[in-house]
Amino acid sequence: MAREPIPTHAFSLVLVKNGRRFLLVHERKHGGWYIPAGRVEPGETFQHAALRETKEEAGIDVVLEGVVRVEQRPGPGFLRLRVIFTARPKDDTPPKTVADEHTLEAGWFSLEEAKKLTLRGDEVEQLLSSILDGTAPIAPLSILGLEG
Repeated sequence: MAREPIPTHAFSLVLVKNGRRFLLVHERKHGGWYIPAGRVEPGETFQHAALRETKEEAGIDVVLEGVVRVEQRPGPGFLRLRVIFTARPKDDTPPKTVADEHTLEAGWFSLEEAKKLTLRGDEVEQLLSSILDGTAPIAPLSILGLEG
């Protein structure tokens, strides 16, 4: 007998670094500052969702460089997956400054500047710090492949 599928929620998060500054977005939904992130839509890869979400939330195109972490959170009757990418800006396009349905604004911030913002949890500061001090293990993008 076939088992019922487990509802799975997949998300891509993107740590975009430019020199010693990071791209953060002021979220409309949660109110705080966070890294570009969002749900992987049906038919999308984690990589495509990362590129799309960064463009939607921050208004810039990025080049993905690696994977910091793949996280899972099993819950009662569901599974949540997150892939955290590193990236760099594709060009010199500035982040958006006009609010829209995705975010209120976006900007480049040093770790010290980010600490002064209302961040969405301690995770943001921890991720930025681990990238700056080199303690974040970064896997190649090839670690994520299509099945088959």
